[in-house]
Parts: sequence; structure tokens; C-alpha cells
Amino acid sequence: MERLTAVLPWIVLAGLAAWVTYDLTQRKHAILRNFPIVGHFRYWLEAIGPELRQYIVTNNNEERPFSRDQRRWVYASSKRENSYFGFGSDNEMEMAPNYLVIKHQAFPVHSPHLGEPGYDPDHVIPAAKVVGGFRGRPRAFRPASVVNISGMSFGSLSGPAVEALNRGAKLAGCLQSTGEGGIASHHLHGGDLIWQVGTGYFGCRELDGRFSMERLKERVAQTPQIRAIEIKLSQGAKPGLGGLLPQAKITREVAAIRGIRLDQDCVSPAAHTAFRDADSLLDFVEAIAAETGLPVGIKSAVGDSSFWRQLASLMAVGGRGVDFITIDGGEGGTGAAPLVFSDHVALPFKVAFGRVHRIFAEHTLHERVVFAGSGKLGFPESALFAFALGCDLVNVGREAMIAVGCIQAQRCHTNHCPTGVATQNRWLVRGLDPTLKAVRVANYIVNLRQELLALSRACGAEHPALVTADQLELLDGRFGSRTVADLFGYEAGDGVPGSKDRDEIRRIMSR
Repeated sequence: MERLTAVLPWIVLAGLAAWVTYDLTQRKHAILRNFPIVGHFRYWLEAIGPELRQYIVTNNNEERPFSRDQRRWVYASSKRENSYFGFGSDNEMEMAPNYLVIKHQAFPVHSPHLGEPGYDPDHVIPAAKVVGGFRGRPRAFRPASVVNISGMSFGSLSGPAVEALNRGAKLAGCLQSTGEGGIASHHLHGGDLIWQVGTGYFGCRELDGRFSMERLKERVAQTPQIRAIEIKLSQGAKPGLGGLLPQAKITREVAAIRGIRLDQDCVSPAAHTAFRDADSLLDFVEAIAAETGLPVGIKSAVGDSSFWRQLASLMAVGGRGVDFITIDGGEGGTGAAPLVFSDHVALPFKVAFGRVHRIFAEHTLHERVVFAGSGKLGFPESALFAFALGCDLVNVGREAMIAVGCIQAQRCHTNHCPTGVATQNRWLVRGLDPTLKAVRVANYIVNLRQELLALSRACGAEHPALVTADQLELLDGRFGSRTVADLFGYEAGDGVPGSKDRDEIRRIMSR
């Protein structure tokens, strides 16, 4: 007995050492690689979470910015686990204001199942419009996926996280926006890119920070993965401010790519210096399109509507125009920002998009422009709402981060992200395996497309872009409801592609 007592501590230590070694060397969970042994407590608490939450803490729909149910759905989708929920909805449908109800048809479009003719395991949904098609850009293209990855810069995210997103984009057949931080080697793993150019002009700037057309052309020539260029006017995280990368997250690699200093925050100007208004913006767009042959669009949050009215008026009477418009909701944002800007500046997505789309519809331009939306649209019902309002594409940002492994710790701005997603800390980054996480990103996007397509077919539409705003209703919390078309002032034909595009996408989807 004494001998056993003497060796027992050594047995325990050996067991703990083996446990630590396993956690440090396994590649499946970044949390366990970064925090061996103690990281298991997160999973244990998560496993008994439903029981605990019956008595304490929050329910499944209370956490923000993403509820527990939403995160669970993304995690399950990314791991190809069962993403179904049992025992019915726990939402108070009749008592919740603005509760979305999707009106299914009595005779829905059939969705082929595994083993049936026409079943597509990748659930591919190409865009209903051709980006750059109306203006005849030489390198116009039809996006192969209506779900794409939103702009998240290297620097804001770690290199392995950006690599995982790009590899995942390749596997899922979708696009990845670079974010405004320039193009890094982490972006070049096979996925097609939307090169986002912000006010800092990273990757296409002179030494003094001004825009350089020559450097932009050089980068485009070197990078065939670039399919379009997106000029970022503002973003949902901090509209009205320039981009901000805290000094704690600036490594030598980040500084070299952006052409910035290591010893201070990287703060981009609030406004562009290459143009000053809607008129000169269109000149800038056409100049880039002429030099590169690429489609060129803009991304912006929405505040004052006068800019959008000016832009639409100029496009309606002249030969100039943007090829696509990405509307970023005020609730969106993966970047560091002052709280007041995150909470109170810029309209939320649905209001913002509806307002801009109506302006372009008034000028009969809505069928000529490809519209993309971003801002918590990475769930089937949210994405379908966006398509009913007139989106042709939806971009997912934080939802893709969750697929990579983000646990919503909300420490993105501190350089202490525990999962290695939004940090440049070498110890924390080492826990993230980009090859494994790429598969999870792709799985999430494919599952989102699958459920989005299933919802569309339940509404009697072959494609999400063919779902109309009068097929969705919002309950008012007082046993009443109004259609989305009525609430947003949409007329017949608003929010859907033109007749030629509708016919073509039906033909494509029937293959």
C-alpha cells in the first residue's frame, strides 16, 4: 500500500503529461492546442449547457451578436454533424415583434435527395446576374456561388485564418474578399478573390499613401485569382471612420504588406483621396475597369441617402457606372471600432438595403447592377430575406470566422483571441490548422446553400433570387402581420432580376 501511495503521484503526473502532449499535438481543436487540459472545461460546460441554462444564465436566443442556437448551427454545419433541432421551436412567434415568417407554397419545387437524379452534394447556386455583364467588362463573370466570404483583412485575422478561408473558398467554389489590408500570401491558396481597395490603398499605393494605378495593375497582372475590385467607402463596424488595426496586431509581415510602421496603430483616412464625390467616384471606377478589364464595384454602409441618389442619377444619364454594390449593415463588423460607432452609426442591413434598392429601382437601374449584402446574413432565413429584398449575393464574415473556430470571445481588438482566428500572437495562432479549418468553412457554406435552396424551393422558386418580398411576412407582436413588400414599399417586380436573367437562371438551375 505504501508503495502504491508513493508511485500514485507519478502515475497522475505521467497521465497529465500524456494528456498535455496529446492536446498540444492534436490539430482538431485550436482551444485545446492553445490551452491544454483546461480547454476541455469549455467543451464539458458546453455539453451540459442546456441543463444549466434552464435555471441560470441566458436562453438559446439571448446572446449577441450571435445567439447560442445560431453558433450551434454554424458549428454543426461546419463539422457535418446533425444541424437539426428537436422538440419544436422555442421562439415566442406570436409575441415577438418583427418575427419573420416565410410563406411556403402548397406545391413546392422538388429538392432531389441523396441517390435521386439531379442531387448535387455541393448544392451549387450560381448568381442570377453576371457581374460586369451589363457594361461589357472584358472579364465579366457569373459568380459560381451566391454565398461568398466577406472582407476580413490579414492583420485583423491571423495568417492561418485567412488561409483557411481562402482554401475553404476554393473547396466551396465561392469568392473571398481580401478586406482592405492588401493581398497576402495567405490569400493565394486557390480561392478566387475580390480585391477590396480602401482609403489606405494598401497594395496599390505610393510611398506617401496616395493611390497608384500602376501598382494596382501590377498586382492584378500578378494575381489571376482576382475576379473583381471592390472600392470600400465604409463598413458596418465603423462607418464614417477609416479602417483601424491596433498596433498590437501589426507584425513585420503585416507592416510590409501594407507599407506601414510597426510602432503605431494603422489608421486609414475616413475618406478617399483619389475621388471626392459621386461624379469623380464614377470616373475612378471607369478608369480602373478600363485599365484592368475587371468588374469594379463599391462597398458601403448606408447613412445619408443623398449620395445614393446622386450616384443613381449620374448612372441613369451617362455611360458610367458601378458593376456591383455591396451594402454592409450597421450591425455588421469584424473590426475594432468605438462602441458608439458600432451601436449607433449607419442603418441596419434590411433598412439600408431596402432604401438603396428603391432608389436604384426608381431610376430603372436595379436590373443593371449586381447587389450584394453583408451583416449577419450567414443563416438561411436571413439570407433569404436579403434575396427577397433584391440581393444577388450574400457575404458572410463573422459566421465564417465561427466556422474556422471563433467562440465569440469578443477579444478581436486585443490581439488575445483564444482560438487564433483574430490575433497575430504566435502561440495562439499555432493552434489553428488551416487545412482542417478550410474543410469546415466549405462545409458551412455548402450547408448554408443547401438550406437556402430548400427554403427557396419551399416557396415555389427554383433560385433564391426568384423569391419575392410578398412571400415573406413580419409579425408585429400583436397577432398582426405585414408582408416585406408592404413594409419596404416594394412594387411588383422590385427585388427580382430582369426577365432575361430570370429565364437564364431557371435554365441553369434545371440542368
